[in-house]
Amino acid sequence: MIGRVLGGRYEIMEEIGGGGMALVYKALDVLLNRHVAIKVLRQQFVYDEEFIRRFRREAQSAASLSHPNVVSIYDVGQEDDVHYIVMEYINGQNLNEIIKERAPLPVEEAVRFATQICDALDHAHHNQIIHRDIKPHNILIGRNGRVKVTDFGIARAVTSTTITQTGSVVGSVHYFSPEHAKGVTTGEKSDLYSLGIVMYQMLTGRLPFQGESPISVALKHLQDEFEDPRLINPLIPQSVENIILKAMRKNPAERYHSAHDMLTDLDTCLLPERSKESRVYFASNDDDEQTKVVSAIRPNSIPIPPLEKEEVRNMERDRGRKSSAATKQSFWKKPAVWVSIVVLILLIMTAAAFYVRTTFEVPEVTVKSVVNETQQNAIQILSDQGLTVSDDIVYEYQEGKEPGIVFAQNPEPNSVVKKGASVQLSVTVDKDPIKMPDLKSGITFEDARKQLLALGFKDDQITREDQNSDSVDSGIVLNQNPGANEEVQPEMQAVTLIVSKGTSKATIPDLTNSSQSSAQSKLSDTGFGVGNVQQESSYSVESGKVTRQNPQAGSSETKGSKVDFWISTGYPPEALDYTYSVSVPPKTAGQASKINIIFTDARGADRNWGTKTINSRQSLQVNMILDPSQNGVVKVYRDGQFLDTFAISYNDAKQNTVQEGVVEPSNSGEVTPPATTTPPATTPPGNTDGTDPANGTGTGTTDGTSTGQDGTTDSTTPPDPSTDTDTD
Repeated sequence: MIGRVLGGRYEIMEEIGGGGMALVYKALDVLLNRHVAIKVLRQQFVYDEEFIRRFRREAQSAASLSHPNVVSIYDVGQEDDVHYIVMEYINGQNLNEIIKERAPLPVEEAVRFATQICDALDHAHHNQIIHRDIKPHNILIGRNGRVKVTDFGIARAVTSTTITQTGSVVGSVHYFSPEHAKGVTTGEKSDLYSLGIVMYQMLTGRLPFQGESPISVALKHLQDEFEDPRLINPLIPQSVENIILKAMRKNPAERYHSAHDMLTDLDTCLLPERSKESRVYFASNDDDEQTKVVSAIRPNSIPIPPLEKEEVRNMERDRGRKSSAATKQSFWKKPAVWVSIVVLILLIMTAAAFYVRTTFEVPEVTVKSVVNETQQNAIQILSDQGLTVSDDIVYEYQEGKEPGIVFAQNPEPNSVVKKGASVQLSVTVDKDPIKMPDLKSGITFEDARKQLLALGFKDDQITREDQNSDSVDSGIVLNQNPGANEEVQPEMQAVTLIVSKGTSKATIPDLTNSSQSSAQSKLSDTGFGVGNVQQESSYSVESGKVTRQNPQAGSSETKGSKVDFWISTGYPPEALDYTYSVSVPPKTAGQASKINIIFTDARGADRNWGTKTINSRQSLQVNMILDPSQNGVVKVYRDGQFLDTFAISYNDAKQNTVQEGVVEPSNSGEVTPPATTTPPATTPPGNTDGTDPANGTGTGTTDGTSTGQDGTTDSTTPPDPSTDTDTD
């Protein structure tokens, strides 16, 4: 049943209990996302239509109860041959477990539990529902201390059906009321008797009646008196003992009239004014049907029924009207009549006692061992002894044993039981393969492990392997071997679970100066995604290329994360493309000099214009990009010696009021140009032919040769004239 989904919404998680008629599972209601308890009818009852009909009717009747101390019934259903009831799930213990752990319970705690149970019974009785199976096993205690009574209505279905079918009484014999043991109709007071036994057990730690067999226990309910609770536990107040004594009277007429009356007594039993309460006594200690010892008959002790007493009074009134002879005749006739009646009653009582004794006094037999016998032989052996075999046979796989062999019995061999007692057999079966569940449904390794353990796998059969995954969160099962729905033998087969380690990390690539499509390809190839793509102007990166990115290139990030980048739109609108003219003479007229120009504009500082050899004064054109926040600067060097610096204002250039720069012959230029290495000259966006706007292809004029921006080595240090190959 584990893993099965009933009604399309109740997923069975684990078995949490069971009894003679049903098994109880914890399940998840996937529709409402809450835990529920599901009671599933045992297989031996699923083909009994009368039982199923009563089971459903009583379960539906119990569903009408709405009380804080009653386990709520949510649903009743059938799926194939599975009949089930969906109930409220209580996270706690049942009262039987609490009694076993720490009985006798403190008086205040026991009274609190009994009060809540009685309150639940009062509500049920007002709705014409009799529980008929009140016992600690059917009383749940939540972690908050609240009592919940369960199994309302099911006991009625079980009792009525089993009595009809087998003529025997089925149930919890230690908690039977006397009328229940007799097999007669039980009512509200039968529940109160059972509650009295529960209180007795809570406060003393023992049951009032014990026996070797269910029949002997039933007889004690009918005939024996129990030991007073206070003799076992002197800490019990007399007021509390009185409640137990009254609830457990054998004659229902002497018990509480209703659950409400008992509840009222429970509510006040611990009040100070009842601390000195006397022990309760009852007029009669014998049930009418209990075996009695009758004393010898004497005329003066002959009982006169009420109706006959009335006749006597009438006769006395008429005594004066009758003759003395008639009076004497009546006097002698009347005792004879009553003696006859008493003798008749004694005969009837003797016959009844003989019938009860012959009915309940069953011979004892010693149970033979049927272990290692086949199931059929075991049934025959026990039947020959006058014993019966319980329908609740336990079928279980046993390592190394053939199927169909008895491996255990209850009662054990050589036990002495009453003839006709039931023996439960445990029989081996073939180990059927089971279907492997689908563990790749988004569950964690720990949840998958719990499922496998519930199916019979052992911890050492379950192997975990971790793998990276870009699509599955860390700790979630990725794959399994054997696969889902494959047939497996849990005790003999190993299982491997592949578990996700989550996404792995990688280094983010450099996207700068790449086109948008190229940047996207780089990210995809390295396992990253494209984040926000924005545009911005740039002086240093041509239009359509990446200017910057976030996170930065070279950082380590989780695969699958996204990278933002910006695409250049070229120069901003305010950029000014300006050509500055500077007039430079050679060092000596008629002799060659190498002229080198370093300039700064919006594209960057110390850009190398190039070198040109001249032998006469010439105007050299320097192409610049100016920005309102960045003035231009031109530095002129001759034969490696600094000559002059010229500043170009953005506003002057825009108004075309910049004068040509002139290097005077008297300027010897003794200053050495900067020695720092500058980045290579970058061709402005939009200019992709590799030429400088100032000097075209960078070739010299007729009076000398030059190398422009497009062909020189980027350096702020002018070339050494001694190594220059240019000539006039």
